[in-house]
Amino acid sequence: MTAPINLHRRHLVLGTAAAALSTGLLPSLAFGAASGPLKVGLIVPMSGPFASTGRQIEAAVKLYIQQHGATVAGRQIEIILKDDGGVAPDVTKRLAQELVAREKVEVLAGFGLTPLAFAAAPVATQAKVPMIVMAAATSVIPQRSPFIVRTGFTLAQVTAPMAQWAAKNKIKSVVTFVSDYGPGLDAEKVFVKGFTEGGGKVIDSLRAPLRNPDYAPFLARVKDAKPDALFVFVPSGEGAAVLKQFTERGLAAAGIRLICTGDVLDDDLMASIGPAAAGVVSSHHYSAAHPSAENKAYVEAFGKANQGMRPNFHSVGAYDGMHLLYQALKQTNGDSNGEKLLAAMKGMAWTSVRGPVSIDPATRDIVQTVYIRKAEASGGSFYNVEFDQVDKVRDPGA
Repeated sequence: MTAPINLHRRHLVLGTAAAALSTGLLPSLAFGAASGPLKVGLIVPMSGPFASTGRQIEAAVKLYIQQHGATVAGRQIEIILKDDGGVAPDVTKRLAQELVAREKVEVLAGFGLTPLAFAAAPVATQAKVPMIVMAAATSVIPQRSPFIVRTGFTLAQVTAPMAQWAAKNKIKSVVTFVSDYGPGLDAEKVFVKGFTEGGGKVIDSLRAPLRNPDYAPFLARVKDAKPDALFVFVPSGEGAAVLKQFTERGLAAAGIRLICTGDVLDDDLMASIGPAAAGVVSSHHYSAAHPSAENKAYVEAFGKANQGMRPNFHSVGAYDGMHLLYQALKQTNGDSNGEKLLAAMKGMAWTSVRGPVSIDPATRDIVQTVYIRKAEASGGSFYNVEFDQVDKVRDPGA
């Protein structure tokens, strides 16, 4: 049964009450094969502009523990939730340091955006604790620490199939439009390469500040350029504004198609995007409309546990991150030594709610299917309906 949240300390304790842990600076050295609880420091944005990411990750972690129990290989799993606000790397780094030094966590997890994952990486390296990146999507993240494993995705990974699809489907000219930070630059680079190699022409490449309130000036330039399509990447939470302004500024009426990565058409936000999403083609590794039996059960359970909320791709990165941790602990027989857990995680493969996935043992990054989807109305709402796929996609930007 889930214990209550201690709001004063911003803890989310899942499972039964835990015995107090002995002190020690580095958890991986202090505890090792201990039989006491295993503390996981979950750092996500629960407030600020990217709060939907944190909400989805927290909900998925809770659901996984609810379904699979709070104890694995003799170790009780205790989640300590920290809100980093999603915008200040210094805050994320401080929280990671406090979790390791004061709370004695043996695993770090979460990380909503790339700069925040970068900030925490040195802490994971120094403490020798696994750092499960569930959301942040720049290709180079695992290179920042030998203890990082990613269960979400990379922008390069989900962009390459879209570039190939566009070039093969009568789109001859494109303007690219991305948020000006790591994942956006990855998406721009990979799309331009794949699309031009397929015979397409990139007329212009536009970049907007990460927290941009007004996309109108950029969209005006796109309208003047008159491409066949506009390729867009903005982080989860920004897609509704882009699609709304795309329609209001008359780009769709001018015959310009919008194609994008799945961040723009976040399942969690499809209700707020509404009809502006109709017909938009995107590429991503997860859709709430994915037709597998595993996903149908996941969507139903997630909605039931969260007042009807629809799970998105960040939730799946978190759900699979917990699966990775549980399976690694089983392989080590409960030994939480960081190097042993990391070794167990490398090469692990399983059937996720998104489809078959594995952890590349060389890069510690996820290998997965990427789907081409079209936004369609169903049951009074819009969903990203998959109609094509590319199997076993590795990160081309690594």
